[in-house]
Amino acid sequence: MELGLLTLSLLAIAALLAGFIDAIAGGGGLITVPALLATGMPPTMALATNKLQGSFGSFSATLYYLRRGLLDWRTMKWAVLCTFIGSMLGTVLVQLIDASLLQKVLPFLLAGFALYFLFSPRVGDEDRQHRLSMIPFALLVGTGVGFYDGFFGPGAGSFFALAFIALAGFSMAKATAHTKLLNFTSNIASLLFFILGGQVVWVAGLSMALGQFVGARLGSKMVVTKGTRIIKPMLVTVSMVMSLHLLWQQYPSWFSWLNFA
Repeated sequence: MELGLLTLSLLAIAALLAGFIDAIAGGGGLITVPALLATGMPPTMALATNKLQGSFGSFSATLYYLRRGLLDWRTMKWAVLCTFIGSMLGTVLVQLIDASLLQKVLPFLLAGFALYFLFSPRVGDEDRQHRLSMIPFALLVGTGVGFYDGFFGPGAGSFFALAFIALAGFSMAKATAHTKLLNFTSNIASLLFFILGGQVVWVAGLSMALGQFVGARLGSKMVVTKGTRIIKPMLVTVSMVMSLHLLWQQYPSWFSWLNFA
């Protein structure tokens, strides 16, 4: 698929903005997937190319958090393995199973997460007592959310962040850092199978990769310097925007009173 220089430049700018948002709260796919579809790519190619460029953003954020001492590799090894396996299975099975039920339920789950982040007293700058040790956490959350990310995707970062805060007892900044590690893991696992299927548009994905890398680095720096002051509002806002966006797609009649619906 041939794309002009202007189109590639606009895609890179969209990826930069998406990388910045993704590093803080997730949801960057709301920007990059529509941008890729606007070029005329078939949906499967757009999703595959999005995984390529998203991998650079999640890698950039993960590397930054690691260098700032917010990541503990030793405790995350099982979560990384389970996330990889889950995402791999989800990417394979998405070609065989109807995802329409998930599409209908997801907006309500994201709205619930936004309310949790907004009102829960557990969300803050300090670690709290965990409810699950890391091996059960890896099996339940790593495999489950990894599968979901490979199978469908939107909101996976919110799922990981919520689990780290509510089940692992992580602080907001620490949860965000470890979320990007598992996002990177699931992106790579899914990307491998899209590459095998020949679905990746490399020139678009690599053009966006530079924007993603820079945007993710800037967003990660904001997390380290601002902490809960920026993460919590961004998580709530992104979760609600994703929820409304998906509601609009799945239940357009609910928005018929709007002139542009």
